[in-house]
Amino acid sequence: MADKSSFIEAVNSGYAFKGEHITIGAAMLGGEALSEALVHLPLKTMNRHGLIAGATGTGKTKTLQVIAEGLSSVGVPVMVMDIKGDLSGLAEAGKLNAKIEERYAKMKLDYQPMAFPVELMSLSEEKGVRLRATVSEFGPILISKILGLNDTQQGLVALIFKYCDDNKIPLLDLKDFIKTLQYIGNEGKADIEKEYGKISTVSTGTILRKIIELQQQGADVFFGEPSFEVEDLIRTSNDGRGIISVLRVTDMQNRPKLFSTFMLQLLAELYAVLPEEGDLDKPKLVMFIDEAHLVFQEATSVLLQQIETIIKLIRSKGVGIFFCTQNPQDVPASVLSQLGLKVQHALRAFTAADRKTIKQAAENYPETDYYKVNDLITELGIGEALITMLNEKGIPTPLVHTLLTSPRSRMDILTDDEINQLTAKSYLVRKYAQSVDRESAYEILTTKLDEAQEKSVEKATTKPPPKPQPTAIEKVLDSPVAKQVQRTAATIITRSLLGALGLGGRSTTKKRTGWF
Repeated sequence: MADKSSFIEAVNSGYAFKGEHITIGAAMLGGEALSEALVHLPLKTMNRHGLIAGATGTGKTKTLQVIAEGLSSVGVPVMVMDIKGDLSGLAEAGKLNAKIEERYAKMKLDYQPMAFPVELMSLSEEKGVRLRATVSEFGPILISKILGLNDTQQGLVALIFKYCDDNKIPLLDLKDFIKTLQYIGNEGKADIEKEYGKISTVSTGTILRKIIELQQQGADVFFGEPSFEVEDLIRTSNDGRGIISVLRVTDMQNRPKLFSTFMLQLLAELYAVLPEEGDLDKPKLVMFIDEAHLVFQEATSVLLQQIETIIKLIRSKGVGIFFCTQNPQDVPASVLSQLGLKVQHALRAFTAADRKTIKQAAENYPETDYYKVNDLITELGIGEALITMLNEKGIPTPLVHTLLTSPRSRMDILTDDEINQLTAKSYLVRKYAQSVDRESAYEILTTKLDEAQEKSVEKATTKPPPKPQPTAIEKVLDSPVAKQVQRTAATIITRSLLGALGLGGRSTTKKRTGWF
């Protein structure tokens, strides 16, 4: 009994926060949920990021849903990556059933079904707000990191952006980038080398192949205009609740490079646009990345370094990022060390590798006298998790086995009719619906090449003006006989003149002979 009392006291002191907070469950000890020891999340530290991990079917996505609902309820905008397609139900109220009723009875909490303000978004042709970005917005450094280029190739990409900026040639989509690459590697190479230096044809070919690889994952639909304004993620509804932006990326499972490209650009844009905020009472935006291994799956070491840098810095902008994945080891250690909140659902020990993962996961949590963490991780039930976080002073809270509340919204997808109704009343859908293809690098350079080709063809096909026909006298004078007569007459005249001057060759010789 003393252990139970000390445990309740430890939880209440560890999870009592001065500022606003959300309740996500009740602490458990010996398999019993304790309504006297509720577990809260402080809003003040939600910008310190987090991890939700656990095996398939243990309730990770529902935990994500619960936290997103809690944040929205207190006016914090949320963005969630809906990889599996089951988070759109946030827009509709849930229904009470026997399991939910039993769960809430254990915690002595009331279940109130509720729909939340939701904006559906898409990177492809799915219904919702279309998210796009231009090549120029990525910039040469980020584009180079995404494509995994070496120093020489990065220099060439920087040259392309410089050339386009100097000549007011917009780089909007990938066909603009490809056309510029082809131009500087062929027809425009000589002119550009005079001003910007030597260009390696091998490098242009390598970059072109990497862009085509990105295109094969569907990147063409993402690059273009109108580009998405990140401020549209930070909105509240008329009743003051934070709007939950649900990005429907169910088709990203086999396109990890496109997904990581989008995520990195979005984080970089948020960091560039949002002002420094310092420590806020609650975050400006919280993002949840479900199936987070897709972000890191094909990321190069340089790209991982970029993600780590942004994760470290973006919290000062008031933005929190939560990764949701099956295995904590899916997240690189350098990123994992930046995550303040950890929610660990059950892991399965089927193999030696699984047991090693469980041991490593257990070592990442604070020591506790109340649980054998190695064993408990494999015994957690559905909707149960081990939780620890940083409190308002940055100190880790006690590790607690938690019975989590269930979502108040629907734990299922929306129907097609419900999706149509939701998107029909969205002004953001209308704002970004129509793709804009204004004159940019592709059209400008194509016109330039066409004009050069026309001039070349015109020069090759233009004939010089015909020479005027000679007159009869000119024909006679130009004949071989006339020319011979002219030469003979000239010789006779010359000799006669020389003779009259006493310079004739023969007479001069005679006189000189007589002098001696």
